[in-house]
Amino acid sequence: MSVSGIRIRICGKVQGVGFRPFIWQLAHQLQLRGEVSNDSAGVEIRLLKPVSLDALTEQLRRDCPPLAHIDSLSVDYFVWQTAPQNFTITDSRHSRMNTQVVPDAATCPACLQDMARPTDRRFNYAFTNCTHCGPRFTLIRAMPYDRALTSMAQFRLCPACEREYYNPADRRFHAQPIACPHCGPCVSATLHHGDVLAQDEAAVAQAAMAIQAGKIVAIKGLGGFHLACDATQQAAVLRLRQRKQRPTKPLAVMLPDISWLAQCSDIHAQGRLRERLQSPAAPIVLTAKNPRSPLCAAVAPEMDEIGLMLPFTPLHHLLMQSCQTPLVMTSGNANGCAPALTNETGRDQLKDIADLWLLHNRDIVQRADDSLLRVTEHGSEMLRRSRGYVPDALTLPAGFDSPYPLLALGGERKNTFCLLRGNQAILSPHFGSLTRSDIASQQQQAIAHFQQLYDCTPEITVCDAHPDAVSYCQAQRPTINRMAVFHHHAHLAACLAEHSWPLDGGRVVGLALDGLGYGEDGALWGGECLLVDYLHCEHAGGLPAVALPGGDCAARQPWRNLLAHWQAFVPDWQKRSEADTVLSHPWLPLSKAISAGINALRASSCGRLFDAVAAALHCAPASLSWEGEAACRLETLARSAQGALHPVTLPLLHTGKQILLDLATFWRQWLNWQAAPAERAFAFHDALAQGFAGLARHQARIHGVTTVALGGGVLHNRLLRQLLPHYLAPFQVLMPQQVPAGDGGLALGQAVIACARLQHPGFSLTHKDYHDKP
Repeated sequence: MSVSGIRIRICGKVQGVGFRPFIWQLAHQLQLRGEVSNDSAGVEIRLLKPVSLDALTEQLRRDCPPLAHIDSLSVDYFVWQTAPQNFTITDSRHSRMNTQVVPDAATCPACLQDMARPTDRRFNYAFTNCTHCGPRFTLIRAMPYDRALTSMAQFRLCPACEREYYNPADRRFHAQPIACPHCGPCVSATLHHGDVLAQDEAAVAQAAMAIQAGKIVAIKGLGGFHLACDATQQAAVLRLRQRKQRPTKPLAVMLPDISWLAQCSDIHAQGRLRERLQSPAAPIVLTAKNPRSPLCAAVAPEMDEIGLMLPFTPLHHLLMQSCQTPLVMTSGNANGCAPALTNETGRDQLKDIADLWLLHNRDIVQRADDSLLRVTEHGSEMLRRSRGYVPDALTLPAGFDSPYPLLALGGERKNTFCLLRGNQAILSPHFGSLTRSDIASQQQQAIAHFQQLYDCTPEITVCDAHPDAVSYCQAQRPTINRMAVFHHHAHLAACLAEHSWPLDGGRVVGLALDGLGYGEDGALWGGECLLVDYLHCEHAGGLPAVALPGGDCAARQPWRNLLAHWQAFVPDWQKRSEADTVLSHPWLPLSKAISAGINALRASSCGRLFDAVAAALHCAPASLSWEGEAACRLETLARSAQGALHPVTLPLLHTGKQILLDLATFWRQWLNWQAAPAERAFAFHDALAQGFAGLARHQARIHGVTTVALGGGVLHNRLLRQLLPHYLAPFQVLMPQQVPAGDGGLALGQAVIACARLQHPGFSLTHKDYHDKP
């Protein structure tokens, strides 16, 4: 005899987060009969009638586990062939993948209590976790999320762990990484040749002693390695910098616990900092330095902010408890190399950097760098979206529903890719520069892994429009359709998508400010005002194009950009007092090359303008050791004089064909104004913000637009993020926050532009009107 029932289908982040035991406990509380199971589409609940659906669905949404998130919940009828006598959890079933993979989560308070309790069998165990915390994304090999399909498959559960694993009332029920000292992974301290010096607690103690003695320790974590040393020992930090060939780039610092925050950060930001640092994502958070910080000056030289983080795995907690001092915790890779992921690669690649290795025997399936965000009084902004946030799916704005799955390959630097299907976009972790073959190889492996994980084979590949871009070449596959997108269109589309700008929301004025990107008719853009929607990108003015003397060398040597700007806009530059910045270099051959157009492509680059001003103020080295160094130093200098009155402007110049910002007037006024370097640095930022805001307002009035979107890596400048919205009032200003403003967000922008084209009634893959093309 058949008996009627109800079937509830739930999609979202509902696997690996304790969702099924939550349903089991709720069903017993409500005295329901039926079953719950995982499959590749999410979670399915089958219930025997009668069921109070309204009460049940309300509790499902209100009380779901902390790491869970319900994207959709649907109900239909179900016929039971045999009436269930109770409520059970059944085995996972395979079907079309439509659920989300859960990001790695920092160790929860309950697990920390287990680790701290001497009578607990997980006392001081470096791989303690439960359904509310621990590794997820970095150990998944395939879906559905079951232990056999993770890197924990090799560790057979002991009887005690097995009892917890199969007990729905236990918080470790079906926690796939569940382990204890008797059956789980272990830690070892080794030298570079692999000889084991100590294991487990003794290994952590040996690593702590090495760090306290000024040594450098390589630590295998969740999604890669860290290099650690004592952040209060100047000699140790300088030794790390020398070995890693990282002379000045700021280093992240891990605090032993939250009580250290007051000593190391600005007191005004500590409330917002605590929330981010103690979140399950546990990112690195940039904040203003405490001038009385115990951290040594070598951690972040010439900077007014510091990147802080808290321990996020049990292993890191144990090490920090042993050291009881802040540690530098920077990426575990040799200069320019892809991060190490295996014990063998870690020992080999880091043999000239580390003195000791703290390793474990659980495989890293997927790379995940530390995420990086900034917290200010104006809100937070994501600079690098990776561990703890990836691979959370982003729901696209109203109107988006792609008819084909697609893959957006992102940019060449700070690379991420994006898999899009339907109205969901899944951004990858950060990879860095694809110009290195080992990093490009990691990216390609990750693309294949994502496609397998999400059971999604893209029919269209989206790439940057520059014909020399790595992604453009990657997309040249005969079996798949390629679509090209302008770099700056993608920046602005990513901002629109983040702010849920609907597909039919109309045009906005966009300001795209960065180093370099491919634009209309082969132009090199970097400081543009654009009229955009998801389908169209129309140039509406910006910075004038200036030579890049020496090509890529201009991005590394700021004085070259100063020469190019002065040669274009300051006829008497050699008579200026600031001219020594250029005259001390072999400038004359370069000047002739600029005039002849030899190896001196012209670009309207905002980033190179920052370099030029930094060189003029002597706040940047002759040769940069990291991308953005000159701009960051210039911003730090400017912030020390924020609000200074000045006579400097960057007015609009109507040329007949277009509206440009008048750099000749800017340079004349700026050079003639004799003030302190910090005041001149602020004047540049303020004039730049007023100039671009004036251009955006002008175009908005002409075209009847009330919204301005911002994008590009220059928008990570804190001063510009304050000044631009101020000068753009009362327009609605959309600013990147949850997705990086720089190239880390390009893939999302590429994906939504491609999706908009695919949904357009007149679109076909051969319709060139919808392709940004070289």
